[in-house]
Amino acid sequence: MSEDREITELLRAWSSGERQALDLLFPVVYEELRRLSKHYLRGERVGHTLQTTALVHEAYIRLSRSGRLEFKDRGHFFAISARIMRQILVDFARRKNFKKRGEGSVAIEISEELMMGGDINDEFLGLDEALKELAEFDVRKSCVVELKFFGGLSIDEIASALGVSSETVKRDWRLARSWLRIRLRP
Repeated sequence: MSEDREITELLRAWSSGERQALDLLFPVVYEELRRLSKHYLRGERVGHTLQTTALVHEAYIRLSRSGRLEFKDRGHFFAISARIMRQILVDFARRKNFKKRGEGSVAIEISEELMMGGDINDEFLGLDEALKELAEFDVRKSCVVELKFFGGLSIDEIASALGVSSETVKRDWRLARSWLRIRLRP
């Protein structure tokens, strides 16, 4: 059985209430989740307290506690996982920066290389706030950024997860990046 098909079958089983399906699913998707986690954390300093494995395991715990979720397919699962990882990182950044509240927002340049350096805690908080603002007037564009940037999904996977064409995703990605550059400019 192909890996995609196995993942889809396990997701369906889990969605229909078979709790043990998550335990069977986790080893199959573990390496992909680690890849996503590494993508998020690669710009952090050495010795950072939140490591790749911890992020994956925390996402697993949150997924397992979430109760009954309905997944359309593999892409939808990784989209939800990306959103959970993003929230974990934002929560972590907020805890680390609790003393800095009220000192103004942090401006960042949105790019594929965002995670290559700098203070990732401030960057996640700034980007998270900007994505919330973007979602207030265009939820789909915010989802495209989240799935592409945080989820590492391809244009086609995003299109499938959102039920739109690849061209629509490309256009949304371009427009959202432009909007974020303006919003996050110092």
